[in-house]
Amino acid sequence: MARKVVDEPGEDLVASAKQERAERRGPVARIALFIRQVVNELKKVVTPTRRELFSYTGVVLAFVIVMMALVYGLDFGFSALVAWVFGNGTS
Repeated sequence: MARKVVDEPGEDLVASAKQERAERRGPVARIALFIRQVVNELKKVVTPTRRELFSYTGVVLAFVIVMMALVYGLDFGFSALVAWVFGNGTS
């Protein structure tokens, strides 16, 4: 049974890349091509709805709070361990 590789680039993509490479564009043309490609990629972006935006924001804030608590706990624990091992600094 033959297996199709999904990550192979399409023939039209390869052909256009070869054609562009053969043309050896100048610096202004390369910048214009880059801007056109950026605009084409930005057209593919889907803006989230208001509900999705609030949901994503809540998830990010919850994750940040959990990570802050984890780092605080580790910092507190390690500082207590260091104080116990080396003393609290008073003679």
